[in-house]
Parts: sequence; structure tokens; C-alpha cells
Amino acid sequence: MKKEKFKYIVMIITPMLILSLFTYFYLFNVPEKIYVNEDAHDIKVSNNIFIKDSKIIKDKLELKLLGLIPIKSVSVSKIKDLEVYPGGVNVGIKISTKGVLVVGHSDIESLEGKVESPAKTSGIELGDIITKLDGKEIENSTDLSKKIRDLEKNKVSIEYMRNGINEIKDVKLEKENNEYKLGLWVRDSTAGIGTLTFYDKNTNLFGALGHPITDGDTNRPFIIKEGNLLNSSIISVRKGEKGSPGELKGLFVNERESIGNIDKNTEAGIFGNGSNKLINPIFNEPLKVGFRSEIKEGPAKIITTIDEEGPKAYDIEIIKLLPQEEPGAKSMVIKVVDEELLEKTGGIVQGMSGSPIIQNNKIIGAVTHVLINKPDVGYGIYIEWMLKDAGIIE
Repeated sequence: MKKEKFKYIVMIITPMLILSLFTYFYLFNVPEKIYVNEDAHDIKVSNNIFIKDSKIIKDKLELKLLGLIPIKSVSVSKIKDLEVYPGGVNVGIKISTKGVLVVGHSDIESLEGKVESPAKTSGIELGDIITKLDGKEIENSTDLSKKIRDLEKNKVSIEYMRNGINEIKDVKLEKENNEYKLGLWVRDSTAGIGTLTFYDKNTNLFGALGHPITDGDTNRPFIIKEGNLLNSSIISVRKGEKGSPGELKGLFVNERESIGNIDKNTEAGIFGNGSNKLINPIFNEPLKVGFRSEIKEGPAKIITTIDEEGPKAYDIEIIKLLPQEEPGAKSMVIKVVDEELLEKTGGIVQGMSGSPIIQNNKIIGAVTHVLINKPDVGYGIYIEWMLKDAGIIE
């Protein structure tokens, strides 16, 4: 009798535990705040069959388990008639970093023989950003070298940033060819091409790339001191193949004429101030913004530039919408289905990052990454993450 009773209890409790765990892990990825157009009343943020959304009441959306039990309240920000100009044009990107980024260590040939990098021995790691030497700011790699050469002592205080936190270490230097050395390789700038996502005429703010600019050696994002958008031109395309991502190759048209100032490099892209020079010459009408609650899996388009013919719209499919609690470049899985684009590029290639994604004549996101083994498949970011980091929405 007891065994039968225990069996029934287990049969009842087990599904409840599974449902509870499933719900907990799902809610972990539900954002604390969502954005909707002002005329929205019934919205959907959950694809979980057990979690039901309710109507927006006083700027709150309540999620209910099985439509009955309240389990989470999400803040709702209503945005009125927001429109931005779609990008889709290639832009040159030049940035200089705040301080210098550590990208390598080097041993020192001292009088006593080869000595391990003094900076490495003291705990300076790849990806650290050196900002000050003995309290004096470092402008660039040349300035760092000069300050080290001018030292008359064998110990220096280095202020650096690691994972957004400022730290200080004392480093004992070694001499090589009668000069003090830190034993570091550093970088203070980078340049390349990408794609503009949007331009907002009301604020003159723009967004591009949909992902941060990172150093190729350390994979750490650059902290921008100053940066510029430049006109660029595509000169060739390397078609993407399985195991080998393709690439748009371009050049800067005029390095002396900036078309925008870059002041942010975040998980959602690069942002700054521009002018109406950033308006797409072909798709030159503003589009309404479509927030995540409006996006559907299925047909969509991207606007991108792959040759001298300029920006064009190409067909894609949104395969999967992914839950995200915080900004990130992987909000949705997309697949290129346009025959012309597949023929020319193989799908998504480097340099297309930032190409706006359009659905139902609304801008809903941007292309960010390609899958190395499936060049026709990649990721996109929700447009709201980019608008938030740009400063267009709060």
C-alpha cells in the first residue's frame, strides 16, 4: 500500500519539478524590460507553451505559468512612431584606443641572459589595457616606448584596465641594449570595413556592425578614445565556403573626410554621431522600427552592398528567435535564400556585419555573424539592443 502511494506521489511531483526547472531556466533569459510600439496592446515575449503573456497594464507585462500563476513582471517601454533610415552601405572604420592594448609578451636579452617578460612576471596579461605609467597617461604605443626609455629607475607603476576594472601593479624592469624594457607587444589602433545599420536624422546618431570591434590576437573589445567612419568602396569578394568564411575586400575612399565620429564600441556594435551623408542613397526613406515582440520566424530581407552596384535587398529566412536577457550579437538565427547573393558570396561574409534586417517593411535587426561550416547561415541582433546602446531609446 505504501509503495503504491509513493508511486502516485512520485508521478505527481516529477512533472511538477520538471515544469518548474524548465520555467526557471527559461525565465533566466527573459529581459527585465522590453520595448514595444505605442499602439501595441497584446504582445508576446514567450515561446514557451507553459508560459502565457497577459495584456500590458500600467507599463507592466505579467507572465503567467499555465495562464494562471503569475511568475514574472516585465517592464514595458512604449516607443512612439520611431523611424530610422536603414543602412546597408559599406563604411570604413578607423579607431584609436584609450591607452594601449597588450597583445603579446616578449622575453628580454639582458646582461645575465634571456629573462622572461618583466610585465608578464608582474601579472600583466594579454587583453589588459595600459592607461598610465607612474600616474601619467599613455597616449599610444610610441608614447609608451618613449616613457619607458626615459626612465632612470628600474621600477615603474602601471595602471591598467582588465574586464572594465582599473588596477595598478609595480613592475621591475630589465635592461636590453642599455635600455629599460617592459617585454610587451601592444596595439593602439585598428581599421577595417563594415556595414552601416541605421541613421537617426532626429538625433544624428548612427549604429553599425551589430557586434563589438575586437582585437584579433586577444579577442578583447577595443576601448575607444576616438574613431571615424569613412566612405569606402568594395573592390572584390571572396566567396564563403564550408570551413572558410568569405570576405568583402574594400578600401577607404578618402581618409581625410570623416562622415561620422565613433564614440562607443559595445556588445551591440559601434555608435556615434553622423550627418545626413549617412542616408542610404537608394533606400532613402525612413523605416519604422520593429521590436522583438513583432518579429516572426519566416521570410525577411537584408540590405547590403557587395559590389559597385550599391546596396540591394536580398531574401533571407529567420529560422529561430533566441531569448536574451542582455544585449548580444546572437539574437536570431538567419539563413540566406536569395539565389543572387548565394551565387556571388556563398551567403554571409565578413564585412556584411551590420546589414539591416527588414521584415514587414520594418527594421528589426542586423546581420552579425556567419557559421563557419554553413556560410549561408548566421546570426542577427535585435534592433532594440543597438538603439539602446546608441542612446536613441532608454
